[in-house]
Amino acid sequence: MESSPDNRDDIRDFLARRRAQLTPEQVGLPTGGRRRVPGLRREEVAVLAGVSTEWYTRLEKGHISGVSEDVLDAVARTLQLSDDERTYLFDLAKAAQPSSPASRRRRKAVDVPPRVQWLLDSMTLSAAFVTNGRRDIVASNALTRALFAPMYASPTTAEHGRPNYTRYHFLDPSSRDFYVDWEKAAKTTVAVLRAEAGRYPNDKAMRELIGELSTLSLEFRTLWAAHHVRVHHGGVKRFQHPDAGPLELTYQPLDLPISLQEAHSLTIYTAEPGTPDEDRLKLLASLAATRSQETAAPTSEKDLGTRAP
Repeated sequence: MESSPDNRDDIRDFLARRRAQLTPEQVGLPTGGRRRVPGLRREEVAVLAGVSTEWYTRLEKGHISGVSEDVLDAVARTLQLSDDERTYLFDLAKAAQPSSPASRRRRKAVDVPPRVQWLLDSMTLSAAFVTNGRRDIVASNALTRALFAPMYASPTTAEHGRPNYTRYHFLDPSSRDFYVDWEKAAKTTVAVLRAEAGRYPNDKAMRELIGELSTLSLEFRTLWAAHHVRVHHGGVKRFQHPDAGPLELTYQPLDLPISLQEAHSLTIYTAEPGTPDEDRLKLLASLAATRSQETAAPTSEKDLGTRAP
């Protein structure tokens, strides 16, 4: 069972870290005796998963291609992986298959169909946008551009031609003023990027982004090394907006199957009805509508440059 060299390190690091986080007490093993390293031993994981120590050792070294789903399930249960971590482990296994589409380099990025842009533009009281797996915003409505005005005006957007969540978060100091819970949002952003990288280990643009961020940001490098994963769920984020003031918004991402070549997600930010946050969001929507009338809003992120909404 051989794995792609592109994700073997990820498999090894992920399984070793999760094994180190478990104690014998957590899995019902005796606690006596001295231990040279924290966590469970490989042979203990092997016994609990019902495989040989030699076999599990090979698995933890990254040789995951060809492993059955039953065995992966047993390993996931033994390591007490969360649902997101289990999904990540299975994605690593799929990406390791030589014939798997996920193990091939992605083709040229596809354009977002006009019907999707029409859908975004119809949502006037919600910030709605489409991202790819690298967290680039590839299509948006007017309220998105107003809500995330600091990111659209960021040098990180001007340099690369389109807004990117992760670049803005870690490479632009203004993000610390914009996101009220910067540390929490940083952890979530990196965990989502880590999960996506597990699905597409041979994505050249993804590797370049991770390399860039790891080189330029100590915070990103530290969080990336922690190997936390998250399949993007909804939640709440708090902002300190330069025009609308404090905002607490709920968000919900949804898979958007518009291409077999690249993963896309539709995310919608909105406010709880009847709250001051809804009033502030309506104010921001009104400002966005006024600006859209004054100047034609772009339908994609290709030619934004330094232009703020």
